[in-house]
Amino acid sequence: MRTLLIAALLAVATPVVAVVGGGDVKFKVNGASDAVFSHEAHVVKAKLGCRDCHSKLYLDTTRTKHTTMKQMAQGKSCGACHDGKRAAGLDDCGTCHR
Repeated sequence: MRTLLIAALLAVATPVVAVVGGGDVKFKVNGASDAVFSHEAHVVKAKLGCRDCHSKLYLDTTRTKHTTMKQMAQGKSCGACHDGKRAAGLDDCGTCHR
């Protein structure tokens, strides 16, 4: 019975692990390629938890306000971490705009 319970729990947990962090989020950008946010890069590789960004910086894709590059350079949105010290700076456009 114990083995059956463990197998059932693993079967339920596996799909959750497969979509770590919610996948990629694309943002439409006027005059540039779409900006792509990778949850995997932030959750798995950078070892950030959901609460590191939600709801401090972002609510969700429908309630988060558009942020300009100028605002990011002033520490808003992605710029809160991507300042060139804590995380890579905002100067490599191809990292996000693809």
